[in-house]
Amino acid sequence: MDLQNLTSFSEFLLLGLSDDLNLQPFIYGLFLFMYLVTVLGNLLIILAVSSDTLLHTPMYFFISNLSLADIGFSTTTVPKMLVNIQAHSKSITYAGCLIQISFFFLFGCLDSLLLAVMAYDRFVAICHPLHYSVIMKPRICGLLVLVSFFISLLDSQIHCLMVSQLTFCRDAEIPHFFCDVPKLRDLACSDTSANNIVIFFVGTISGFLPISGIVFSYYRIISSILRVSSSNGRYKAFSTCGSHLLVVCLFYGTGLGVYLSSAISSSPRKDEVVSVMYTVVTPMLNPFIYSLRNKDIKSALLRIISRIV
Repeated sequence: MDLQNLTSFSEFLLLGLSDDLNLQPFIYGLFLFMYLVTVLGNLLIILAVSSDTLLHTPMYFFISNLSLADIGFSTTTVPKMLVNIQAHSKSITYAGCLIQISFFFLFGCLDSLLLAVMAYDRFVAICHPLHYSVIMKPRICGLLVLVSFFISLLDSQIHCLMVSQLTFCRDAEIPHFFCDVPKLRDLACSDTSANNIVIFFVGTISGFLPISGIVFSYYRIISSILRVSSSNGRYKAFSTCGSHLLVVCLFYGTGLGVYLSSAISSSPRKDEVVSVMYTVVTPMLNPFIYSLRNKDIKSALLRIISRIV
């Protein structure tokens, strides 16, 4: 089999969601709409939190950072797909693919870590309310976000480095709408055993630690809530976690669905549908979940709209 050196390999072909030319305008319009809603919704959350002093609290600080990560997560994949549909092209350069992989894991891991940090914030607020202002100081909150960013950056660079060590055949066609690492490993003509071990090890750590933190935090939260005597008190305590818990289920449910479905049965179309859920749909729904279930953010948005009008 004719192999190419990585330095001479020029581009991949992203096969996209469908080969049907009649469906391309519909897919383009749908994804453009979802992307615009994602960017606009998350920008409104960031604007509301930054402009309203009542929202200058740790919880809303983390929500605004999550919104920023969601914008980056969607921007990593959707615009390239829209450009390819508009230009009737399927190509992505080798360098562009590595950049996409790097930012995909950067923002994806950052999303995961921020959700874990937010779970810790809710744990402190419910289980240690008297010490909340002491534990969750602005400096500590900023440090948690900064550490999450650098861990995500390290994770993304390891994945990018592992992919850059692979050798690919000519005319490498990726059966996806973005450069997905498992698909790239399947296309590699070189030995991928070392890459698989490193990526599995790094992925397990970067995925297991946030999930463990979230599970532990909610275990302590639920234990604390169950000790509250009044049902009204239990409802008020748990209602502060409802939005975050729903976002966690959406993010990890769809993300785990991709890898579980690919492990059980290799169906490219099924993988693509689930990937759309956690790369496009979940970042689009997050602003609605936080704004519709949160009267403080709704009030801040209404004040912004009233000032504009």
